[in-house]
Amino acid sequence: MKRPPSPDQPRSLRPSRPKAVQSHEVRIIGGQFKRSKLQVADKPGLRPTPDRVRETLFNWLGQDLSGWRCLDAFAGTGALGFEAASRGAEQVLLVEQDGALVAQLKRMQEQFKATAVQVVRGDGVAALRHAAPGSLELVFLDPPFDSNLFASAVQAAAPALTAAGFVYLEAPKRWTEPELQGMGLQEHRHLKAGLVHAHLLKRLDPTPAPAG
Repeated sequence: MKRPPSPDQPRSLRPSRPKAVQSHEVRIIGGQFKRSKLQVADKPGLRPTPDRVRETLFNWLGQDLSGWRCLDAFAGTGALGFEAASRGAEQVLLVEQDGALVAQLKRMQEQFKATAVQVVRGDGVAALRHAAPGSLELVFLDPPFDSNLFASAVQAAAPALTAAGFVYLEAPKRWTEPELQGMGLQEHRHLKAGLVHAHLLKRLDPTPAPAG
């Protein structure tokens, strides 16, 4: 049995207490859960999509996602997935590897009574690879910026899209058309906000351009 440290023991030799996890909040900006708060834990690499970017994204997509099936491969705070559910998406799968974040996402799902949302702990790229071809209207990709997951995530997302589906990609750089076309995708919209490049991608149009 360990004895408690003596008051006279130098502070540097005393057992350190674990630091409390600091957090802040973001708000859902539209739909059924508008103004609802999501906790943002102070974890390395966790960057909730800025409000301005989320607002622009859902302006691009249209405000009504009724019937859409969505997968958020790197869910984090769940801001993108809950925003989609708030706007009527039929199915939203949130995939996250961090156990504490998964528990938080499940609490939010229960608090909002978001029956369209399912939270699973796992690998987002693997989840995309296991998705049925042509089964998703919308895929969210927001990997940690210091990771090497971007290419594999984009490559795995493309076959899972319906013919009219979209991939939303946040990255520290703008992806070029040759890079995207090599994965069967093309840029539909792009926005740069600070260090974030927000891309809305769609399936590559197989129809060749008419000769000039």
